[in-house]
Amino acid sequence: MPTPQILVLHGPNLNLLGEREPELYGRTTLRALDAALARLAAELGVRVRCRQSNHEGALVEAVQEARRWARALVVNAGGYTHTSVALRDAIAASRLPTVEVHLTNLSRREPFRHTSYIAEVAVGQVAGFGPESYLLALRAAASLARGPAAAAHPRRRRP
Repeated sequence: MPTPQILVLHGPNLNLLGEREPELYGRTTLRALDAALARLAAELGVRVRCRQSNHEGALVEAVQEARRWARALVVNAGGYTHTSVALRDAIAASRLPTVEVHLTNLSRREPFRHTSYIAEVAVGQVAGFGPESYLLALRAAASLARGPAAAAHPRRRRP
């Protein structure tokens, strides 16, 4: 059985990690975060491909392309979490088990951040633990990628 691959998708402004609002997001850079994800992936017996874009269409295309090779997704859509129906729909169409991740606890942030368009099509959400959120999310995604649910994950729907 080939090594499961996971797409880790970083949305807008995450390229500024370590510089942007360090009191909220910490001092870990995106490069350091991606390196930590690669190390953990090796320990877990999976491979990660990390992509970052500030452009909604590029994120949608990355999810669409991942349908061909990935077994799971880890997605931090950044500000698009609260606005992008297009990204939400791409994730739903991918039928890949998805773990939503955020560095901060969105429920403790501004009211407009309390709604996630991604949550409805994700298996779960990890938030509020800084960079550790990504490592926890990768552990969950690796488990999903190796499990029988990875081939045909049933989407939860809200009534």
